[in-house]
Amino acid sequence: MSPRPALIGIDWGTTSFRAYQIAADGRVIDTVETAEGIANQPAGGFEQTFDRYVGPWLDDGEHLPVVASGMISSRNGWRETPYLKAPADAAAFGAALTEHVSQAGRRLHFVSGLICDDPSGNPDVMRGEETQLIGCLALGVPDGLFVMPGTHSKWAMTEGGRLLEFRTYMTGEVFAVMREHSLLGAFIDADAWSEAAFADGVAASLADKDSVLHRLFTVRSRVLDRRMAADDTAAYLSGILIGEELRAGLAGLTEGADLTVVGAGALVDRYLAALKVAGVGARPAPDAAVARGHHEIARQAGLIA
Repeated sequence: MSPRPALIGIDWGTTSFRAYQIAADGRVIDTVETAEGIANQPAGGFEQTFDRYVGPWLDDGEHLPVVASGMISSRNGWRETPYLKAPADAAAFGAALTEHVSQAGRRLHFVSGLICDDPSGNPDVMRGEETQLIGCLALGVPDGLFVMPGTHSKWAMTEGGRLLEFRTYMTGEVFAVMREHSLLGAFIDADAWSEAAFADGVAASLADKDSVLHRLFTVRSRVLDRRMAADDTAAYLSGILIGEELRAGLAGLTEGADLTVVGAGALVDRYLAALKVAGVGARPAPDAAVARGHHEIARQAGLIA
């Protein structure tokens, strides 16, 4: 017999929507996933999307609390919430939930994002990743350095169950811009992939002290000089950019420190492969991290027992 739902968690990002029915012990009972992120919503679409996918679950259990994280609480989302200042833990996020009542009278709670200053005093922000990190820690992943690949990759440090600080790297977005809108794009076959070329790109960035702006041009010059096949350019470019991210992110990392890669699919595998090139061991995070983060924040807020 499957457990009864005690909570609904929503991970609503820029390009995707995921909702989870979650049991009192944190297990995921059911999942709904679509490409209806906040960037793909018509005017007033947040209410409609929420009612379409979450409404049936609420009709079956009207008193289920709902916790939503991600870009849905950003300036371009359903309702903007303030950022919490790092360091922060699950209790702080639970205390900072923003309650909202939809036009249909359905009640939900938005998770705040996180903000910190980098060493130069510039602000860095995240929305959604904080819930994944809280979930990882609740699932027993050790404190340490967490790598979160994506359009805007995050490198976050935790200690004592608190999110201490993080850095954002626009690796995925730069790759997409270079592929679609640069001279290099003429050489790139998006469907072709070479693990060897990817590893070469990673190694080049890790070893080269020259500017990445010069290194990027070698994607073109290698093909022109026939030192690299055109089919290898996407992998080599990806390796250069991820290698540059690793070079900055791993600076000052204590030997033997715990490192966890958070996410799913081929991108996590790519980062694990890049870290192997760098000689750094890492573990993948549990799959259910974001739903467990919803559960832990809701528990800290007193929404569930």
